[in-house]
Amino acid sequence: MRQDEFQNETIETIYFGGGTPSLLTDSELKLLIDSVYKYYKVSENPEITLEANPDDLTPLRIKELTNTRINRLSIGVQSFYERDLKLMNRAHDANEAKQGLAEATHHFDNISVDLIYGIPGLTNEEWIENIETVLSFNVPHISCYALTVEPKTALETFIKKGMIENVDDDLAQEQFHILAEKLEASGFINYELSNFGKPNYFSKNNSAYWLGKSYLGIGPSAHSFNGDQRAWNVSNNTKYIKSIQKNVLPIEVETLSKADKFNEYIMTGLRTIWGISLKKIQEDFGENYKNYLLKQSEIYIKEHLLYIEDDKLLTTKKGKFLSDGIASNLFKINLS
Repeated sequence: MRQDEFQNETIETIYFGGGTPSLLTDSELKLLIDSVYKYYKVSENPEITLEANPDDLTPLRIKELTNTRINRLSIGVQSFYERDLKLMNRAHDANEAKQGLAEATHHFDNISVDLIYGIPGLTNEEWIENIETVLSFNVPHISCYALTVEPKTALETFIKKGMIENVDDDLAQEQFHILAEKLEASGFINYELSNFGKPNYFSKNNSAYWLGKSYLGIGPSAHSFNGDQRAWNVSNNTKYIKSIQKNVLPIEVETLSKADKFNEYIMTGLRTIWGISLKKIQEDFGENYKNYLLKQSEIYIKEHLLYIEDDKLLTTKKGKFLSDGIASNLFKINLS
């Protein structure tokens, strides 16, 4: 149904994420990957990632995965402390995480591990221990996110009832800086706010978002982007399936305005080591937008949160953790 959308594109990355894709059998994974190869032009060496929870990565399952085209695993460890895992309602325990990582690294070279910082009660010493535990497995990519409290979750209820402390933004910022220092000392490059990779191991999938490349999302609630339009599939499984069975795409589409595209580029560019190209702003959006951006940036440059180098606007080490907040203040609404 969507084969015509990417006819002029070469697929560089296939990503199985959201939910628990590691529950798919080998034959199901093969069916899906073969379908991509059937309907689209795929590069010679695509990055094909499977998100997996540690409790799914048994020795047998990992061995089975080596028989598929999957060549990268993204493992949602989050923490090696039992209390943190219980707090986040994770199905695995710390031992399963370590066993899964040990087994995975025997069979896969390209592995990413997810960790979460800013968890209530997680001390800096414990956070360092989490980082060092991951480093001991010699994985080439680590993604780290600050804990956010989503509405209507058990975590929000626990905080409201005073059973656990609320998230401390200052502590989260401190732990981000500890993380950046530790990983950079171990040869990782913080190429995007939440992503750290060894050279040649940056995630092609993640980089595509931040560099404004087109992507196609298949499945309930999946998002797509083609440079001019953003689209998202209905999030309800039943509605999604019924619509597909009727040969109707269960999708909503939003056409981006010039200001939307500008804001999008500011948000994504500021999070990365590639920054915001002032030349691109001039060429794509014009003099007004460039002048506006430079004017809005002045205060952050004075505060040593942003700087300009080689005609690019970039965050300093101090400014990186604050990049989303800074970006929102650089946004422009209704600028002709």
